[in-house]
Amino acid sequence: MNWKLILQLSLFGFAMAIATVFYIPYNVEPFCWLAIFIICAYLIARNCKEKYFLNGLFVSLANAVWITSAHILLFDTYLTNHVHEVAMMTKMQVSFGPKLLMLMTGPVIGVISGLILGLFAYIASKIVKAKQL
Repeated sequence: MNWKLILQLSLFGFAMAIATVFYIPYNVEPFCWLAIFIICAYLIARNCKEKYFLNGLFVSLANAVWITSAHILLFDTYLTNHVHEVAMMTKMQVSFGPKLLMLMTGPVIGVISGLILGLFAYIASKIVKAKQL
């Protein structure tokens, strides 16, 4: 595992955490993540010799920590800028609060996105030649 690379690539998640609270609407966010996943997959394939899938998985798990933390800590601002998410949370009618809902769904989304990024990284490893480490 390349922990230094995982931490460095998770800074994309930190940037997206802040950007999604203040600037990026929900309908643009998936396109930003696709670009980030492609860049991360390339960098993982280029800078790792093995365990491409696991490196991708751990990058997304770290991203989930950044994003969930930012969305919970900046909850009021997030809701002000994301009316669509407020409507979805209202429809769910859960017996616990929306912050807890975010805390529970964040890791699930992190695992799902980790599986996707891991697959991207594995595929990229078959295409991109790793630099000599």
